[in-house]
Amino acid sequence: MTRPAQRLPTYLAWGTIWHRNFCVWRKIAPASLAGNFGEPLLYLLALGYGLGGFVGHIEGMSYLVFLATGIVSSSAMMSATFEATYSAYTRMAVQGTWDGITNAPIEIRDVVLGEVAWAATKSLFSAVAILAVAGALGVLDGWRALWVPPVVLLAGLCFASLAMVVTTAARSYDFFLFYTTLVITPMLLISGVFFPIESMPRAVRLLAEALPLSHAVGVVRPLMIGLRPPQPLLDCMVLAAYTAAGIAIASWRARRRLCV
Repeated sequence: MTRPAQRLPTYLAWGTIWHRNFCVWRKIAPASLAGNFGEPLLYLLALGYGLGGFVGHIEGMSYLVFLATGIVSSSAMMSATFEATYSAYTRMAVQGTWDGITNAPIEIRDVVLGEVAWAATKSLFSAVAILAVAGALGVLDGWRALWVPPVVLLAGLCFASLAMVVTTAARSYDFFLFYTTLVITPMLLISGVFFPIESMPRAVRLLAEALPLSHAVGVVRPLMIGLRPPQPLLDCMVLAAYTAAGIAIASWRARRRLCV
């Protein structure tokens, strides 16, 4: 009688998933990295210099600086969300990669953790590219900007885990349009990326303060301009709470969906 294979420890299992996705991405890395530089540069030049000429200063900084410090967080959200929805869904439902992986001694929870970790890594690539562009434009100021990548990684984990909940519930690619239109786009517009939260009506402001993107922006923006964030511990705790809840729900839904 054949003994069942012993399950891999969590830290090895999810790392295996991460490494598998990294090896696949490495084949298209040059084009992916070029896109990470090109898109933020376009935003900063078109909006930062174009619209900034009409807007002037916001919260004591030029609109270019205000926009650049917001786009770092929003780019992390968009990159992590795309990877944890369309790409993860392809591996789960189209290619059958998850089915193959779960035949190995790996728990479905570890698959979810690996996918979330990889999506967060992609968000970090994107944010670092924007930081490089922002530094070239003279936006960065002070040593505190060195804390931005760890915060962005936490934000990437947060948005990736939330996206994985959607992915494990999706039945087709069209399902993601609802999430993007009804959740991601409104969050992008009201979370302080393009204009201050304080300028919005009270009801919208309260909603924005409950969303994870506003907490990411609340930490990243001051760090990039050399200031101490007003409530870094609270902001990071909110991002961590969203991450934990998202991973737990996504793991439960994936287990039910794949019956493992």
